[in-house]
Amino acid sequence: MTAPVTLILNGEPRTVAAAPFATLADTLREGLHLTGTKVGCEAGDCGACTVLLDGEQVCACLVPTAQADGRAVTTIEGSDPAGLIDRLREAFLVRGAAQCGICTPAMILAAADGLRRNPRPDRPAVEDAIGGVLCRCTGYVAIVDAVMDVARGANEPAPQAEAGAAVGARIARVDGRAKVAGTDRFGADHQPEDALWLRLVRSPHAAALVTIGDLAPVLARHPGLTRILTARDIPGENSFGVFAHLKDQPVLADGRVRMRGDPVVALVGTRAAVEGCPDADLPVRYAVQPALTGVAAALAAGAPALHAGVPDNVLTHGRLTRGDVALGHAAGAATVAGAFETAFVEHAYIEPEAGYARRVGDRIEVTACTQAPVMDQEDVARVLGLAASSVRIVPTACGGGFGGKLDISLQPILAVAAWLTRRPVRMVYTRIESMASTTKRHPARISARMSAEADGGFTAFEMEGDFNTGAYASWGPTVANRVPVHAPGPYRVPHVRNRTRAVYTNDTPAGAFRGFGVPQATIAAETLIDDLAERLGLDRWTIRRRNALDHGDTTASGQVLHASAGLPRCLDALRDDFFAAVAAAEAANAGSPRLRRGVGIACMWYGCGNTSMSNPSRMRIALGPDGALTFLNGAVDIGQGSSTVLLQIAADALGLAPDRFRSVIGDTDLTYDAGKTSASRQTFVSGNAARLAGEALRARILALANAGPGARLILEGARLTIADGEASRSLDLAALPVDETGAVLAGEGWYDPPTTALDADGQGIPYATYGFAAQVAEVAVDTRLGTVRVRRIVAAHDVGRAVNPTLVEGQIHGGIAQGLGLALMEEFIPGRTENLHDYLIPTAGDMPEIDVRIIEDPDPEGPYGAKGVGEPALVATAPAILGAIRHATGARLTRVPVLPHRLHAALHAREAAE
Repeated sequence: MTAPVTLILNGEPRTVAAAPFATLADTLREGLHLTGTKVGCEAGDCGACTVLLDGEQVCACLVPTAQADGRAVTTIEGSDPAGLIDRLREAFLVRGAAQCGICTPAMILAAADGLRRNPRPDRPAVEDAIGGVLCRCTGYVAIVDAVMDVARGANEPAPQAEAGAAVGARIARVDGRAKVAGTDRFGADHQPEDALWLRLVRSPHAAALVTIGDLAPVLARHPGLTRILTARDIPGENSFGVFAHLKDQPVLADGRVRMRGDPVVALVGTRAAVEGCPDADLPVRYAVQPALTGVAAALAAGAPALHAGVPDNVLTHGRLTRGDVALGHAAGAATVAGAFETAFVEHAYIEPEAGYARRVGDRIEVTACTQAPVMDQEDVARVLGLAASSVRIVPTACGGGFGGKLDISLQPILAVAAWLTRRPVRMVYTRIESMASTTKRHPARISARMSAEADGGFTAFEMEGDFNTGAYASWGPTVANRVPVHAPGPYRVPHVRNRTRAVYTNDTPAGAFRGFGVPQATIAAETLIDDLAERLGLDRWTIRRRNALDHGDTTASGQVLHASAGLPRCLDALRDDFFAAVAAAEAANAGSPRLRRGVGIACMWYGCGNTSMSNPSRMRIALGPDGALTFLNGAVDIGQGSSTVLLQIAADALGLAPDRFRSVIGDTDLTYDAGKTSASRQTFVSGNAARLAGEALRARILALANAGPGARLILEGARLTIADGEASRSLDLAALPVDETGAVLAGEGWYDPPTTALDADGQGIPYATYGFAAQVAEVAVDTRLGTVRVRRIVAAHDVGRAVNPTLVEGQIHGGIAQGLGLALMEEFIPGRTENLHDYLIPTAGDMPEIDVRIIEDPDPEGPYGAKGVGEPALVATAPAILGAIRHATGARLTRVPVLPHRLHAALHAREAAE
């Protein structure tokens, strides 16, 4: 039943037919098509649906539409009499406060409400005003800065860059204005007319045999249902996966489920029908089997095999050996050891998976959020039994990914449904569905030993790690192979022996998550370094500086770092902060107060790109007869800013300002394969391809004009001037012949990092370059409650060259926020923490003061010296926090997250031991 409801919407009366108890968010989005209001949880937990109701912020997903009848509703598409919304938009642009952009409309509206109430807030007041809106990307720092700017009356325009001076400039994101205006279109924002809806019915059991009865009676009882799809309806192969030889995950279960959340059938029809058909109406029967929960159960003698061909449930092994680890331990003056455990961690991007598919003749088009359009294209083609050229993937704006949207989710089943029904088919995951069914950070159990000489020089490191890859392979092999290379940390260690296993279980699949296993291993190594410092009577900064990899040093994989090894400079940059903070903490702790302060330090390194594998990128820049300059960029921007950074690189290579370009991003029909957005590779790999494309186009232009390399380009409409002194000339682009793409001139660039395969002992060149960092964490620990408050983090990161310092800082802020969550609060438990109420991520009020120190040790292999920073931003944070807790309390924590009850138990155990 619907009834007319009148809203005073952004200052104008609008009448819409809506069910009285339909949420205001749904009415705004689906009834009025105001998609600037986002939906991230439908439970009031994330705040992404925030609008102003009579001037006050509310969660539109909790307000029945009938309650808004006759009232003023302000969405991001509107403004306010005081102009706060417009000023906040500009401030967000200047500060880089919108990364993926999914939370940005809500943040701006919440901030506007806060400033209306308190026009002169301090930072805690701003944090309180926006505290109901979660952001997973930014760490909130730039958001609070932007709001404070507006409160102070700052009115700086978004910066621009001149031709030839884009690299190094703090220009605003090229997609930023759409994000702050609420017009950027995410997966759920695409609403094709006449689209059917799709809902997956998922297994409530982690292990079971499945039978499906006659579905015809269900279709008869629910006339709005068009199809009920099962595994038998898959036109091609009913499987997908990351690796060509590991397509082990079904689109729809074929007689067996291996995890809670495995899809069994797909309901396709009207939205009312698919949402109104209860799962209990379906003739689906489960014969429940014992589930292998955790690595120990999967490795136990007699455990059933989850997948054919893997009788021991060990998906893959990783290995690295250098020198003689027994000899190294024997040479040490001290040896320390430990066992460490980490949990499942949820990506918690604010945008649940969403998109639609449509059949166009004998081709299929899928428009959805993704980090890897070409990988999606390959698997959709496989599932439909088509050639890859018959599949088009159109990436939407991506509301956060962090690795979680590398894996296929809804793309294949949408494609199947659209292919069979010949109508557009749309799907939006619920928050619970997203959290229950998608990949997580690998839980790890790690045992490690480390030795050092009396002066602190490291002599040996060894570790064994088991990583729970869950029910399906996903990125398990990548984690198992990346960890052994990185596990000793960014230090000189002559004798190393590392072993890893990725193990199948009936748990939620684990995949890529900002670091591919390196954060887990770094917790172990950095804790052992603190152990050695304590045993040898050395301070924690000095022992790290003594062993830090530098130019000319050799890594554990035998790679010589000829250039760009900036860890010593990172440590030097925060030396004074560390020692001053230690002295202040120890002074504050005199007399053993209940609230104790501590300081920790940790280092990290991270190889940019795939491990010892080809991972090329190809870019194209085209100049049209009308003077339109188009950057055809296949690299998906998930909030990290690649669309801006790659454009800055391409612009300087060509010699024109970034604002002269328009960009086409990720569409597999229009762009080349730039590889997946992961492994901190896009700035380095695709950046090189963008540079080469710009240089190629510039070379063509200069050759056509017979101009020298220093010539200056001026593009005015269809006239291109090549200014080269007396040799200057102009080209009428409209008079030039066009190629098959409609371009008169174009340049292409292709780049693949120079790596080598690793031998059986893990020796070789796994990465062309590495990011390095050191972080200092200051904490306050309530020893009675077991709670930890991170007060300040100083982060020094070697990024090679900061192409856009604002975006670099934003990545570091966001990485620190996720590292804080890993250390102190985030633990995904299947079936229990499948919402953003029970699964906690940092809010604005949880964030410490962050002091970023950008270190530039240029890599000659990188574009203008640049390297990646996306994953390095996160890795050092958790071990630095653990070290700070230890300094404050003496408690040596080996399991994360350090929840209050765990810290409380550790403190009492230490007291009992004393």
